[in-house]
Amino acid sequence: MQKNIVIWDVICYLVFPLFIWNFMRDTIGDYTAMLISTIPGIIYSFIRFFRVKQVNIFGAFMILTLIASTLVNVLAGSALQMLWNNVYYAFAMAVFFLFTILIKRPLFLLFTLDFVELQGYSRQKMKAIFNERKYFLVFNLITLGFAAREIILAFIKIKLISVYGVDAFDKGLIIRNVLSWGITAICVIGFIYISKMLQANETSRLSKNREREVF
Repeated sequence: MQKNIVIWDVICYLVFPLFIWNFMRDTIGDYTAMLISTIPGIIYSFIRFFRVKQVNIFGAFMILTLIASTLVNVLAGSALQMLWNNVYYAFAMAVFFLFTILIKRPLFLLFTLDFVELQGYSRQKMKAIFNERKYFLVFNLITLGFAAREIILAFIKIKLISVYGVDAFDKGLIIRNVLSWGITAICVIGFIYISKMLQANETSRLSKNREREVF
């Protein structure tokens, strides 16, 4: 699954939900179709969670947001309310991301610490490095990107709901996935940028050590 993660994302978060929505809504109703369409994504998310369960903060974030989004959907009671609940949820997530920046604990930095720790690096040592200004700014900007994604998605959904009503579901689904892939691309670019900065620093450090040895 790990090698084909993009394909599985598309299948579980987009293809299955769209199929269920378009071919089952007339039989089981809009709200039931919406709820059932979330099941493939929930199952897939749980599988991904158990595959990365060693990742403390990232794993906890994944499972908590999954539970929260499921409750938002189940407690809606109607198709239209479910769409509006997801708008409110998007705004709440944006506030959460911004809050992590405000308290100087940008979420993307915490995620990165989880992953570098899995690679065998010292969490405390990497935390000290990542809190340096040049790295910290990058983590803040990427976390801000997460918040921006949620805000943009929320306003787009408001517009779609106002125009299409419950028929905004599939359109919002497509836009959400496009924005999610966009922020994923930003995260990858951020990882690459930070890795290059670390490599440059390490090269500079080794060069200075050689100069000291010469003299």
